[in-house]
Formats: sequence, structure tokens, C-alpha cells
Amino acid sequence: MHDEPIDPFNGDPADPAAGLDDPGDDAPLDPLTEVERQDVLEDLADLEIYQALLSPIGVRGLVIECEDCREPHYFDWDLLRGNLRHLLSSGRPRVHEPAYDPDPDHYVTWDYARGYADGVHDTLTESAGDDTDSDD
Repeated sequence: MHDEPIDPFNGDPADPAAGLDDPGDDAPLDPLTEVERQDVLEDLADLEIYQALLSPIGVRGLVIECEDCREPHYFDWDLLRGNLRHLLSSGRPRVHEPAYDPDPDHYVTWDYARGYADGVHDTLTESAGDDTDSDD
């Protein structure tokens, strides 16, 4: 299994992108700073929690407002996870690759997912506190 899509023109002399410069050829890659790396690792951990909580209620992934094109991009859980892992390993984000023909009703924002997870956590914490209080 590949983390990135396979280039269908790889090795093809008629590759339409053959004349374009590969940004990896002459642009030295700055590795992620330790803070950036930690942020991505935290995003990956959060993503696992969000998927575990939201998938059972029909949420297929997250929607992210693209800073470049000002359009919402819908990412399935696996695609977003792969993009974050790619960022960790290569130091650069992948090219836009949102989900194909998504139904916006099945995607939520990072903020919504975070709030949902916080709500579940708070509810469980309160329930655990209520159980301990009743033992007295």
C-alpha cells in the first residue's frame, strides 16, 4: 500500500508535467521544528479520538477551509491521517487531495470535533464523579 497516489505518468515520455521543475530538486527541505512536529503528533492523536467518537454517528471526516483557495476541503479520516503522516515524514504538506464528491452533511470541522470530544470527556468525568459521590 502506498501512502501517496501513484503517478500514472511515471516514466512516460509524454508526461504533461515533464517540463515542470520538481520543487524537491532544488528547494532544500526545512524539517519541521520540534513545536511543529509536536503539533502534528497531537493532531494525529486527536484525529484518532475524533474518528472513534464520530464515525459511529455517521461522520466520515473533517472539513478544512483551505487558506489558498478559500474553499472547504473535505477529508475522510484515512486521507487526513495519511496527509498528517506525510507531513511528519517529509516536512511538507501534500497537494490538495480532498475526498471525491463528498456530502457536506457527513463532515465536521476540527473545532466541532474538538468540542464534541470535550463534551464526551466532561460527561464521562461528571458521571464518574457522581458515582463516587453516591458511595458516601
